[in-house]
Amino acid sequence: MPLVCYSVGFFIARSNVIRVVTSVCLVIAFTRTTGTGFAKACPRHLVGFTVATHRVQNKVNKHQPPHLPYLQSIQISSLKTTTVDTKLEAIPSHQGGSIPSLPNIRAAVIVPGFLTGKDEFMPLAKSLTSKGIPTVVVPMPNWHWLPCLGGRSMRPMLERIDFTVRHLAAVAGNLRDFDRETLESLDESKFTESNGLIVPKESRNVASSDNPQLLIPDFDYNVFDLYQDFRYNPGGVFKVGGSAEVEEYPLWTPKGTFKEAPEPMGKVALIGHSAGGWICRAYLSQRSYGGKSYRGSELVHSLITLGSPHGNAPGPAFKGVEWVNRERLDGVRVLGVGGTGYKGDSSGTLTKNSYAFCCPFRTDGSGYDGDGVTPIQSALAIKEYVPDAETLMLDDVGHFCWSDVFGGETVAPELTKSHREGRPWYGDDPVLDRWASWL
Repeated sequence: MPLVCYSVGFFIARSNVIRVVTSVCLVIAFTRTTGTGFAKACPRHLVGFTVATHRVQNKVNKHQPPHLPYLQSIQISSLKTTTVDTKLEAIPSHQGGSIPSLPNIRAAVIVPGFLTGKDEFMPLAKSLTSKGIPTVVVPMPNWHWLPCLGGRSMRPMLERIDFTVRHLAAVAGNLRDFDRETLESLDESKFTESNGLIVPKESRNVASSDNPQLLIPDFDYNVFDLYQDFRYNPGGVFKVGGSAEVEEYPLWTPKGTFKEAPEPMGKVALIGHSAGGWICRAYLSQRSYGGKSYRGSELVHSLITLGSPHGNAPGPAFKGVEWVNRERLDGVRVLGVGGTGYKGDSSGTLTKNSYAFCCPFRTDGSGYDGDGVTPIQSALAIKEYVPDAETLMLDDVGHFCWSDVFGGETVAPELTKSHREGRPWYGDDPVLDRWASWL
């Protein structure tokens, strides 16, 4: 039912005649799926929408992907960092991310992939925190992605990333300082100090050093904000606001009330999963995106992308990717991570269609290899546009923790089965040690 409501709402959002129906659909979907209810009701990932869009836009040609020169030196292995020679015609980011007065902090913000939220990535954040990298997740449920459906502006996501980065950058980056800052900033009626650790009074088994997420406040975003964003957020397949091109987006400030963060004490790292990876690049940019330049490189020292599509491809959903690919990220360390082992012709319909969606040559996806959602060519294409970026290929590593989420069996039965049988994704031990050590 929720997916039906969202689908109907999306396809009629541009109609002046039945906008009322749109709001009803969204209200029904919202009230039936608020918070964790939605997390249990909806299979969460980019493919459900993107594959459908691909089918509408393109009649694929069934042939193998052509030879890609920038992949000549790549050999798939369990762990390999590859340097690829490329020609770059991108715009320098000029000021980069260098602010000498701010030290680099070994702490990180995870940006969830399309149609996923905080709940899905808290286990990864806790694993990284336990390894000495205090990590938080952008505090949003997955339904906050709805205004971005169909390749529309990612300003709503950029606002949430900026909010989280600024609040994390405002505290010191080691576990001891997290405890101290938590006691000073959280409601003392709800938290106390126990054996040198900060814990909730009602449950003294969770310390802030184990959960720096406590330092990131919530923001206010309601169904009326959602409706406004869904109606006016520009771009996409219907060219809301007049154009699908990022440079031509009309000014629209996303709704929501975001608490202002204190002054930053240092720079943090970003970890972007799937679409979250290229959206992080938009956040780091010095250029104006939809009327605002976030200049995130002034608060971020490193970026890791996990299974993110960085290669250009046809369709409105990749207009944002094309936009970030016109700028090189000076002053920020970048690592692009991609998985292999999931062949397009033998890993299920979702994998084949997802690879086709990411393909710049409109093939049917059967000739590609990747993590089950993002082909390896696209995950490592960041090297084409960020010449100082490093790349890491992980053999037999999947895109997502399919068997851990409701609906995985329905959306991606083959991938869910593989994960359940022990094939890891980027967030499983010991896979995460291979890329997290880069920080």
